[in-house]
Amino acid sequence: MKNQIRSRDAKLIPIGNSRGIRIPKALLQKYGLKNTLLIEETDRGLLLRNKEEGKLSWEDTYKAMADEKEHWEDFDATLSDGLENELEY
Repeated sequence: MKNQIRSRDAKLIPIGNSRGIRIPKALLQKYGLKNTLLIEETDRGLLLRNKEEGKLSWEDTYKAMADEKEHWEDFDATLSDGLENELEY
């Protein structure tokens, strides 16, 4: 069965200085949409999709890594463990 692309008209409604759209309840339920969506700009337009919970953005990942204050002193020991001579490409 071929995927059928369906479209619906939606009005932009004022929300403060911005604009928003109302998503019908049936679509919210069908796609499991919650409080947060990702808006992606594509060559064909905007794509709305669920934000994957638990998955950090690059910025959030960087902040989480910086907050860990990891020490990398042992990293030098792994560089000189001799394994680089064992690898063949």
